[in-house]
Amino acid sequence: MTRYDAPSRGVDETMQLSIVRDAASPAAATERGGPPRRQRPEPQHRAFRPELQGLRAVAVLLVAVYHIWFGRVSGGVDVFLLFTGFLITGSLLRSIERKGRIEPLRFLARLAHRLLPTVAVVLVGVLVAAYLWMPPSRWAEILKESFASALYYENWLLAEKSVDYLTRDQGTSPLQHFWSLSIQGQFYFVWLALMGLVLLAVRRFGADPKWLVFTACSMVFTGSLTYSVLQTAANQPWAYFDTGARLWEFAFGGMLAVVLPYLNPSVRVRIVLGWGGLIALFACGALFNVSAMFPGYIAFWPLLAATAIMIAGQTGSPVSVDRLLTAKPLTVVGDWSYALYLWHWPVLLMYLQVAERDHASWRGGAYVLLASLALAAATTWIVQQKIANLPRFKTSPAWAFALAVLFLAPVVTGTYVAYQRVLERDAGLAGAAEEAAQDTDVYPGAAVLTDEELAASLPEAEFIPPLTDELDLPALYDQGCDAQMDGPDAIVCEFGDLASDQTVLLVGASRIAHWVPAFESASEEHGWHLVSITKDGCQFTTDTPYDDEGNVNDSCISWNEQAAAEIERIKPDLVVTLASRSFAESESVYDGFAERWRQLDEQGIQVLALRDIPRLEENLPECMELHGPEGCVTPVDFSQVEPPPEERYEDLPGNVVFDDLTPYICPDGECPAVIGNVRTYRDHSHLTATYSATMGPFAGEAVLEATGW
Repeated sequence: MTRYDAPSRGVDETMQLSIVRDAASPAAATERGGPPRRQRPEPQHRAFRPELQGLRAVAVLLVAVYHIWFGRVSGGVDVFLLFTGFLITGSLLRSIERKGRIEPLRFLARLAHRLLPTVAVVLVGVLVAAYLWMPPSRWAEILKESFASALYYENWLLAEKSVDYLTRDQGTSPLQHFWSLSIQGQFYFVWLALMGLVLLAVRRFGADPKWLVFTACSMVFTGSLTYSVLQTAANQPWAYFDTGARLWEFAFGGMLAVVLPYLNPSVRVRIVLGWGGLIALFACGALFNVSAMFPGYIAFWPLLAATAIMIAGQTGSPVSVDRLLTAKPLTVVGDWSYALYLWHWPVLLMYLQVAERDHASWRGGAYVLLASLALAAATTWIVQQKIANLPRFKTSPAWAFALAVLFLAPVVTGTYVAYQRVLERDAGLAGAAEEAAQDTDVYPGAAVLTDEELAASLPEAEFIPPLTDELDLPALYDQGCDAQMDGPDAIVCEFGDLASDQTVLLVGASRIAHWVPAFESASEEHGWHLVSITKDGCQFTTDTPYDDEGNVNDSCISWNEQAAAEIERIKPDLVVTLASRSFAESESVYDGFAERWRQLDEQGIQVLALRDIPRLEENLPECMELHGPEGCVTPVDFSQVEPPPEERYEDLPGNVVFDDLTPYICPDGECPAVIGNVRTYRDHSHLTATYSATMGPFAGEAVLEATGW
């Protein structure tokens, strides 16, 4: 039997990051007291470096501490990406040098045997906790992300969500931290292919493997960094999870794996490098908004900080940073770091869910960290040190793969089956709610606010849409009638009586789009021609629009120009758009809105300027899961301020009529969760399509008042 040895503590090639350095390097010679050799050094053998076990602990503790107490990202994950590139490149390079081959199956077997059992255990723990403590409306999302995490494509799922305006207000996922593991999993295959090309070049040309590897890493580094900088500037939320925008961090670690043995600064310089690197690493999350700025060139900060510590090495000095990093508590946490990274985030999310908090207190955060450490210690000891180290699983790649499959296959299969069943349940509830909405005696929605007899006879019934239908959207979204956040083209859609000579056009962002069911209902009643031109996150304005990261939104500028041109072409009788925008504890009006109205006035087009609806204090479905409808009432003045928008504009053109439909959503100064057995909001700032449709009579009255029809 061919013997297969799992990586020892000194050459662990996974995220466990036990990192080594050549004992025969110039730095090592200096550490032993000998003079530095002037000739080009050649590495001979490797020794375990406990100070990097401590650095690994620091990195994961930074991730956990910043998440738990500060709600920020620390840059610690970037250190893990660097270490992974360093270790994997070094391992594959040694295989090429010593054996003249790579042995991809053995390589993948080692990774699967080290990584996947722990992943499976954590995923099962998260799924059980979600079933016990998370609302049913979240189950489909969590199951979907569990499946993606198990198959290492969670980063792409999160990238899609990050640019999907409609899902950005959904609750935070307890599995979103798996994005970095997914990128690492994809990196392993990319690097196998890259090192395979290096091996072919070595065999064909007889070149030095070290410098071929360095050249290959440099090429990936340059290409990926360029892409990362450009993509971060253009679409940072997507770039954050994009494997291509992260490969340069692995490549940087790969280049370091080649050159580190030849770096030989003096002990004094290494002491400065060590402490400087550690301080810089601590400061990263405090100085930069990592989640909004990475992974562009600013990600060099944690990479260079970690590199400085790695170059510093073990100095033997009592005042060096390695004295701190080799302390027993840190090296122990370093052993647990992989499991600690996996456990800390779901433990935090479950604590916040059960405690009904949006952030952890100092004491609560301490409990979260202690619980995470306990789970990490148990998982490491049972799964990684006991089960994974059984002789049978260390004798061949086949048994190593078998262990991974034994743990992961039930999770993948069970998650997929459960996800399909939850989707069937949610679809059934949504279909039943849609059918029930036709019974306006039971589900009148806004109509009960003006019909006392209807209100008095309203029967008790389960509200619709159900909370499992978290995104009760207007039909225009399914019809492809709404431009996405990154789409510059204006999309024109038509409803109602297309032959009518009375045309109403709605233009604006999602808080105009949620009015389409109301105006569509009114159009059907009155025989109007209804047109919509909407784009997520983009107001109809002449002001320069900015995205969430403060960058000029070029796609919104382009959309505005096209929308204005389409309106001029269509020549509607009335344009309906927003008069204001509501935020938490504020409401704003904009000169750019009024400028658009002036342009329409020049074309002889009337404008109905709707006051934005109040914003709620919480995401309504999540609040209702915890507190029921009665516990989710927001006062109007939480976001709407006086005076009203029409009194805050100056020099308005004569074509503008203002209207405020807030009383039909928030009667008597309060915004209830349910009116007429219909849920009002789908999140904290958008109406459900079901409730919007019940406001057709009030939308119709607003149009009649604005046009005089």
